[in-house]
Amino acid sequence: MAAKKTTKKTATAKKPTAKKAAGGKKDYELFDDKTQAFIYNMQVNATQRMLDFDYVSERETPSVAAIVNPTGRDGLQKFFFGPKEILLPTYKSLATASKKHKNVDVMISFASFRSAPQSVEEAFAIKQLRTIVIIAEGIPERRMKELNAKAKKLDRVLIGPATVGGIQAGAFKIGNTAGTIDNIIESKLHRAGSVGFVSKSGGLSNEAYNIIARNTDGLYEGIAIGGDKYPGSTLMDHLMRYEKNPKVKMLVCLGEVGGLDEYNIVEALEKKKIKKPLVMWVTGTCAKAFKTDVQFGHAGAKADAEAETADAKNKALKKAGAIVPNSFDNYAEKIASTYKKLVKQGVIKPAPEPEAPVIPIDYAKAMKEGAIRKPASFIATISDERGEELFYGNMPISQVFKRDIGLGGVLSILWFKKLMPRYSCKFIEIVLMVVADHGPAVSGAHNTIVATRAGKDLISSLVSGLLCIGPRFGGAIDGAAQMFSSAYDRGLTPQEFVNEMKAKGVNIQGIGHRIKSIHNPDMRVTVIKNYVKKNFKKMPLLDYALEVEKITTSKRDNLILNVDGCIGICFADMLRNEFPKEVADEYINMGALNGLFVLGRSIGFMGHHLDQKRMKQGMYRHPWDDILYMKE
Repeated sequence: MAAKKTTKKTATAKKPTAKKAAGGKKDYELFDDKTQAFIYNMQVNATQRMLDFDYVSERETPSVAAIVNPTGRDGLQKFFFGPKEILLPTYKSLATASKKHKNVDVMISFASFRSAPQSVEEAFAIKQLRTIVIIAEGIPERRMKELNAKAKKLDRVLIGPATVGGIQAGAFKIGNTAGTIDNIIESKLHRAGSVGFVSKSGGLSNEAYNIIARNTDGLYEGIAIGGDKYPGSTLMDHLMRYEKNPKVKMLVCLGEVGGLDEYNIVEALEKKKIKKPLVMWVTGTCAKAFKTDVQFGHAGAKADAEAETADAKNKALKKAGAIVPNSFDNYAEKIASTYKKLVKQGVIKPAPEPEAPVIPIDYAKAMKEGAIRKPASFIATISDERGEELFYGNMPISQVFKRDIGLGGVLSILWFKKLMPRYSCKFIEIVLMVVADHGPAVSGAHNTIVATRAGKDLISSLVSGLLCIGPRFGGAIDGAAQMFSSAYDRGLTPQEFVNEMKAKGVNIQGIGHRIKSIHNPDMRVTVIKNYVKKNFKKMPLLDYALEVEKITTSKRDNLILNVDGCIGICFADMLRNEFPKEVADEYINMGALNGLFVLGRSIGFMGHHLDQKRMKQGMYRHPWDDILYMKE
């Protein structure tokens, strides 16, 4: 029975193409050091690993020409080619990518098992794509049979599915093949050796590359055909390519339990189609130790008949002339002895060992490993979201709400880096309420309204108003705090201060109002003064300013302490109560107090913006207004 199955399978075995390949390659060559590929689906890490391999292999051009991202859009993606950054184009369509890059003849599909067949069909429609790699596993067997038949008809080479890919040493690497760049260099894959290798398993391929590197002059080309039951190309297909390739001097192969593909190799050995020395082992001999049938990791790795067992295959291979070890344990020994024999015969001249270029370590990786240190471009000390919970200063956000520190508390932490006492936090909130809006006639509100009516968005309209803040609109908060603090600290009497400003011809900031006067007081100033007198520990600057007000109002009754001046002076008193004088003065001199005006006015300006939007839409009264009026 076994012999019958073998004959049938051999009769239908896929023969390697004998036609001349496109791009100047021989029919047995899939890759060279000029080969470029399309990566199908956005696979940033796999692409970067291919480019790193290119660099240590001293390729002149990257092996990835472009990325095809069907769910994205045309654009550019940054990568490293050695120490330099390069831009690789990304396309939404494989057809577009092919028109732009006529030289590309390889597509590496990272599409899922659901969409991988569709990506292969797309590649079939493009004549220039000769080699198609299918990384996905789990493609339905019937669908894979259809793709295999179509590939044979179109003279295309499929690698996969369920493959890690393959590598031509020093020339081209598929995706994540061969692992890290350190492993690639250790396995001598950055330069060509003399051995052609093929297996079903990607993991065992990586192990085999190491074994070959330690026992020969290294790999010339290695392919993992994938572990599914119906791979696009077989062990035999690739061994026959290596047989034709004069640069490959010896063959190494790993088969596995299940299926009958290895018997095609047996027949090729018997008919002398394979003349180069072949070291081969079929894995899975341990299956006989189990009482029941064993399904190993791959879809095809299960023996359904005696001929499909690893022992039967190894026996047939040995009889046909393959060099078969007694077990995987002396696989390396057989490879080494075969290689030494070929060197002694002069068939192999050991490949030279060029020094591999060093791939610069990625900055993020180096930082994580503590290999480098770099001064920060800037440091923020007011908040931190790197841990499990956001921190404002030293307070976790959960405590901000649990302790109910309010907006004033949050502002005190973020602006002054400490949680102020309750009276200070409340004062901050009072200030914001007072400065929120002074009506539409002031320059900032006016600009906001004009920008809104011009059709600008919320942010643009808000910025238009905020840009008006300065010495004549809001800036008096900072100016008054600085001016009165300076006069007080220099020991000037209120009268001396007034005289000094008059002599300089400079207006006293924070003094004067167009409408309000000593007889028509500004209730905002009254609210602030009353709160400060009731709650502040000390208020020397406010007392000083009120004495100045007595002098200025004696000359003209509207030269009162206005709301900007009152806020600035009282805030300076609060800072001096809670900080050393020099620290409080730093905040005043750096213009921090004007931030109160910016923050408060932002609230009012946004109100003006929304109000104008409502009116533009014909909503002169909000639908809720009638309800509110009825409640009142």
